[in-house]
Amino acid sequence: MFKPLLIWPAVLALSARILVAEMINPPSSSQAVDIEALVDEAARILETHGAEAFGDFRKKNTFWRHWDVYLFVVDMQGTVLFNAAHPDREGRDLFNERDADGNRFHKDFIDVVNRFGAGWVDYMFPKPGSSIPSVKWSYVCGTRVGGVAALVGAGVYVD
Repeated sequence: MFKPLLIWPAVLALSARILVAEMINPPSSSQAVDIEALVDEAARILETHGAEAFGDFRKKNTFWRHWDVYLFVVDMQGTVLFNAAHPDREGRDLFNERDADGNRFHKDFIDVVNRFGAGWVDYMFPKPGSSIPSVKWSYVCGTRVGGVAALVGAGVYVD
């Protein structure tokens, strides 16, 4: 009678590890390495220059923003500090926002950064200029913006 009770914690622990492993594995894409380098460099710049960097990050057709790749910055409570492609999201607490599949992706970003410092999260989000959700993988990395704990990320649409 007690053996099944002992097995459940192991099953739950394994399930949680599989879920986390899925969240931090990047998509099979040549862009994945470039996205990681972009985000890691943005994190370094944010720690040095803070929100002053947002102006450069917002410019189209630059290293920071090209094709459908753009940076976003979220504080560790879920408030969007910066989003190059969707400035209307800035200043909004989106911690509980759900994607088309019901995933709380801002919470997932924060969880990955809290647990690993950086990693990949997949979710559904419209491409710039569209209202139809697409599969997106974003790489997020912990940073500080003006002394505030935050994360910076960028992603790749896989469809």
